[in-house]
Amino acid sequence: MATIKEKIGYALGDAAAGGITWKVMSIAFPFFFTNIYGLTLADTAALMLVARLFDVVTDPLMGSLADRTQSRWGTYRPWLIFGAIPFGLIFAMLLYTPEFGPVGKRVYAYTLYLLMMAVYTAVNVPYGSLLGVMTEDDNEKNQFSSYRMVGAYAMGFVTLLSFPYLQKMIGGTDAHQYAMLGIFFGVLAALMTFACGMLTKERLKPVRAEKFSLKPFADLFTNKPWIYLTLVGICTNFFNGFRYAAAAYMFTYCLPGEVTVSGLIINYTVFMTFGEVVCMIAGGMSPKFTQWAGSKKKAFIYATLICLVTSVLFFFIPMDAAYIWVMILFVVLTSIGIGIYSPLLWSMYADVADYATQKNGTSSTGLIFSSGTMSQKFGSAISGALITLLLGWAGLHTVAGSSEPVISAGNEESVRTMAWALFSLIPAAVSIIMLFLVYKYPIKK
Repeated sequence: MATIKEKIGYALGDAAAGGITWKVMSIAFPFFFTNIYGLTLADTAALMLVARLFDVVTDPLMGSLADRTQSRWGTYRPWLIFGAIPFGLIFAMLLYTPEFGPVGKRVYAYTLYLLMMAVYTAVNVPYGSLLGVMTEDDNEKNQFSSYRMVGAYAMGFVTLLSFPYLQKMIGGTDAHQYAMLGIFFGVLAALMTFACGMLTKERLKPVRAEKFSLKPFADLFTNKPWIYLTLVGICTNFFNGFRYAAAAYMFTYCLPGEVTVSGLIINYTVFMTFGEVVCMIAGGMSPKFTQWAGSKKKAFIYATLICLVTSVLFFFIPMDAAYIWVMILFVVLTSIGIGIYSPLLWSMYADVADYATQKNGTSSTGLIFSSGTMSQKFGSAISGALITLLLGWAGLHTVAGSSEPVISAGNEESVRTMAWALFSLIPAAVSIIMLFLVYKYPIKK
């Protein structure tokens, strides 16, 4: 029986990865690279696409390597314990803007971004795989997943809410502010990751393959539940990725100027903070909601329907700061759905891992959870790349000698509409695809 201390320790892992590093990478990185760092829209899109090709190789290899790790700290925990410092350090370096020329800055961004993806994989794949060896009780797996999501969303709330206030406190240029925030959040992420590794326990021993083989990789593509769930995972991160990355552009081009209500600064990070609070609460209620629905699959479908309806309705809100509380209301409603299905996804990956062990006779938990991490990075990065490309198509472009993109003459409305749709209609279209995939997912529990 796992203790509360252990569940909190497990939550710290995703508080670091999901609540700090990935939250900043999802919501701020496209905007940071195009409007502060000084990359062109095309360079930013290419950077994120190249990183995904990199992940296609590194993520499954990391999963297979983690499954074969043997140490006095266990199979998966040592990757958290010893990966904590590189994890925080590289994140901090990635938010630094060096005084290089265009080529040097491009090389620095590509190198650090790929390193960040590699170290994120080295920490997050073993972290996800821990769920499969901490308990064999299905209800307890749901509880661990729920704690994980509450930790991620609680820290996401703190990160996003504090962002504009920390920027004002730091002062100086935008580049300086982001560099200092990188150091602060990098140290915090490293400490949380280390604590997660130290506070968790591995109670179950994976059934290891005798030697490295390509068979587990081939087996994945005959594993029908894994195929559907991986596609679902990509869709969830497309959905979130479009919304988080589009928020900065939406506030810049649809709601220009500082939006302040009763002394509260509402920029794009604070705007999304309201959703983080609700995701945290809904994530904590997800096990109860699942019991009410009768199965993880049904609960996932109901949650996705909430996301679909509220995303469509958001598009019809006027692009006017006077309607900011209406916008926040729909962010809150959408977040109910996100908060419910997010813990379910990881619990369902554990079910798929159990299915694979029963079918193939050896554990591939790390490999299967690596696909969850890959879908997370793939969905978020591709959505970020598509956002920059679609905004460019709508009329946003880079001017030589300027670090910030400008809108082509006569395309103001086109860019505004595109930014608004990227936050609403396009995520809605993704949720329709997600509904179909969850419906076809074959594991019924």
